[in-house]
Amino acid sequence: MTDDDTTNGRRTYRRRKVLAGLGAAGAAGLAGCGALGGDSGTETGGAGRTTDGEDSVGAAFEEFRGSGPLAEGRADVGGTRIADLPNLSGELTIYLGGGEGGLYRDLLARFERIYPDFTYNAREAGTADTANTIISEGAATPADVFWSVDAGSLAAVANEGLTASLPSEVVDPVPDEFHPDDSWVGTAGRARAVPYNTDELSAEDVPDDVMAFPEVEGFRNAIGWAPTYGAFQSFITAMRLIEGEDATREWLRGMLDAGVTEYNNEFLVSNSVADGALNAGFANHYYALRVQAARPNAPIDLAFTSGDAGGLINVAGAAVTAASQNQDLAFTFVRHLLSAEAQEFFATRTYAYPMVGDIPPVGGLPPVSELNPPSIDLNELSNIQPTLDLMREVGVL
Repeated sequence: MTDDDTTNGRRTYRRRKVLAGLGAAGAAGLAGCGALGGDSGTETGGAGRTTDGEDSVGAAFEEFRGSGPLAEGRADVGGTRIADLPNLSGELTIYLGGGEGGLYRDLLARFERIYPDFTYNAREAGTADTANTIISEGAATPADVFWSVDAGSLAAVANEGLTASLPSEVVDPVPDEFHPDDSWVGTAGRARAVPYNTDELSAEDVPDDVMAFPEVEGFRNAIGWAPTYGAFQSFITAMRLIEGEDATREWLRGMLDAGVTEYNNEFLVSNSVADGALNAGFANHYYALRVQAARPNAPIDLAFTSGDAGGLINVAGAAVTAASQNQDLAFTFVRHLLSAEAQEFFATRTYAYPMVGDIPPVGGLPPVSELNPPSIDLNELSNIQPTLDLMREVGVL
């Protein structure tokens, strides 16, 4: 963001059109983003080795980056390259938690092509189910790595004492708030945002304070949410922790009174904003980018609230289990998830926020350092049950 000031102790930002300029470039840049199955079975040639065994990781970088003008126009990025990391050699059992399994398997296949001596066994399920499986297995879990789309599930496993402390060389590239106690580390971020219809609203019509939303006349009977969606429930959990249960209850009731429309997921919310069925909605940031990538002229833009639950940045992340007999290899594997190549993979194929500061986000998004997320320990997002109880009490669920 370009300008900021301070009001009543809260830092606020003047919004800019973060999606402006995507146009046709965005549509091509989304290749590999919507189809999370990836293209790991269709590429030919080695990703990181020449025929005589020499490293060629520099050339392989383009195989990690998404295709299309948006990705091709990106400048060289910083970060630690795979060529500068220890080799992956051996076998890992990796539990994949959440809906990005195809994407994760695509990246894992690229690692296997770079390292002929590396193999993995993957077990894939929902993030909560996977966390509960590890907790149930306890010290007998065969998992070496838990790679999840949600910080709360990682925290739930860590709270049971089932994760190893990650070494400094693993976590140092990542801001402290995305590895709260080194029991896990963020690998890709998603910011809460407010997609809005630019034919109906301007950036100035979207309050900087999410708690003010029930009173906005332009949102009455024209704003949407997806309350059964895990990301939304994490947002309400953050609100409950920051504002308190009473204020959160009042906010939820206020939104219901304002005629909020319910959707099954946040991609549908963002599409409805672009269609003009809604003036605004609540969604993770990348859904609006995906909408505009597919529909370059769609009247949709993003606003971010500041210092509150509406500005939450949640993360996908990875933990190494305390029970792993291959911890050194597992630590090296997590370092590979934070390599320049892997971070560029996440940034250009799903529009996620990179966790490494030397890798910029795509699509004109403000970097994490220019957002103002709430000061909250992401481990606390694992305490979801009081949030569900509150949402049921109010009638949201």
